[in-house]
Amino acid sequence: MEGTDAPLALVTGATGYIGGRLVPELLAGGFRVRAMARHPDRLDDREWRLEAEVVRADASSADDLARAMQDVDVAYYLIHSLGTGRTFEKRDRQTARTFAVAARSAGVRRVVYLGGLHPRGEELSPHLDSRREVGEILLAGGVPVAALQAAVIIGSGSASFEMMRYLTERLPVMVAPRWIDNRIQPIAVRDVLRYLVGAASIPEEVSRTFDIGGPEVLTYREMMQRYAAVAGLPPRVVRSVPVLTPALASQWVGLVTPVPAGIARPLVGSLVHEVVADEDDIKQYVPDPPEGLLGFDRAVELALARVHEFDVRTSWASAGTPGAPSDPLPDDPDWAGGSLEVDERETVVAADRQTLWSVIEGVGGAHGWYSWRLGWAARGVMDRVFGGPGLRRGRRHPDELSVGDALDWWRVEKVEEGHLLRLRAEMRLPGLAWLELIADTDEAGRTVFRQRAIYHPHGLAGQAYWWAVWPFHGVVFGGMQRNIATAAEEAARAAGRPVRDTRADRAVRRAEEPTTDGLGA
Repeated sequence: MEGTDAPLALVTGATGYIGGRLVPELLAGGFRVRAMARHPDRLDDREWRLEAEVVRADASSADDLARAMQDVDVAYYLIHSLGTGRTFEKRDRQTARTFAVAARSAGVRRVVYLGGLHPRGEELSPHLDSRREVGEILLAGGVPVAALQAAVIIGSGSASFEMMRYLTERLPVMVAPRWIDNRIQPIAVRDVLRYLVGAASIPEEVSRTFDIGGPEVLTYREMMQRYAAVAGLPPRVVRSVPVLTPALASQWVGLVTPVPAGIARPLVGSLVHEVVADEDDIKQYVPDPPEGLLGFDRAVELALARVHEFDVRTSWASAGTPGAPSDPLPDDPDWAGGSLEVDERETVVAADRQTLWSVIEGVGGAHGWYSWRLGWAARGVMDRVFGGPGLRRGRRHPDELSVGDALDWWRVEKVEEGHLLRLRAEMRLPGLAWLELIADTDEAGRTVFRQRAIYHPHGLAGQAYWWAVWPFHGVVFGGMQRNIATAAEEAARAAGRPVRDTRADRAVRRAEEPTTDGLGA
């Protein structure tokens, strides 16, 4: 870390797509960094964790912000309520006002904000209009502001890139809204980060918006065709129609791509407008690199290389799914939040514990969930219809999991290497749900696979949901129990490791029965 005389930068939204990538760039630029997050434990596995200070804070809390902004020179505002429901504009407005007041009170020298590029004099989509309003609130807050405005960001893991990627790859023929021919000025994520770092050094007398964009202006149709060429796909057949509304288009995007409809809706709504930079004044303060800004094709090449190498460091899913439970499960299940419904199972596994753990850590994504594939798929489709993530988010890496990772419709909440994986559900539910997968050893030295599904129902609807799905627990959770155990045994044999297979062990597996308890608190 730099010396104490280096400027201190506060990065809000450090668990998000841009925030998580900005921290190491600031550190490399000679800044001291304070990363702010509501759930700091999600940053524990970041490569920069030991170089930056991490603070727990909620951007809507004036007290939290006062503590987080102490001695801060430049504060990055990378927060927005994308896809959080009908009240997102009010939430964005209140949070921006709280942040502006806190920055002025703390004596922050500059605020840097990343908003959305938008046309002047047009009625904007709610998402773009909220981003515009947040910029105006910050500019009026009494602290110099550099409000950067970008259109589509091209980078591995960005919501805009993933939406374009999956639409292009999965639909060789598609019907699209007529605004697919509107002009857009995309920008590579590395250029966005370079502008964000450089904006910290803009003279204090400068407080204004800056349009930022890449070197090319393209239509969305052209972007998809160019993506297809870079990815080695045949040209796509795209037909535009005038009747496909943003709402209908976002539902279609939600079904075809991993991006939930709740997030796709504001992204699609933004494409209704032509978003091209009106000026490039930012270059007076942050000059272009000698090689110039990154072009669209090269940006796609770099993003796909990250995807193929499983090196996507942050993604649109990093910050969680709107509407999902935000509080982790207490270690003691008998908590004050009400009753918990629990389905517990355990199986003796004829394999070593490390092999069992490798199977547990590999669940989800391409590996699936080891039980009733049709049932999981149907539940995933249902979740996406109601605006949830479904099963299409997949995994960041095929074999490794870290706290905070999205895993299909789950979020990795806790990892005890070689022992415990706890997942928190982000699907649409009338309650909160967790799944724990545990590799353990019993008193006889045998490997034991323990599995616990935990549900906290919300009201009568929550109770009704639990009992409606209870008859399927044996198929879903029982099948998962048996098949994970079998996969571990097969993996152990394939690796030439010692495998126990006694009659007693097999009898334990055959005797397992669903156990459903209501634990009241």
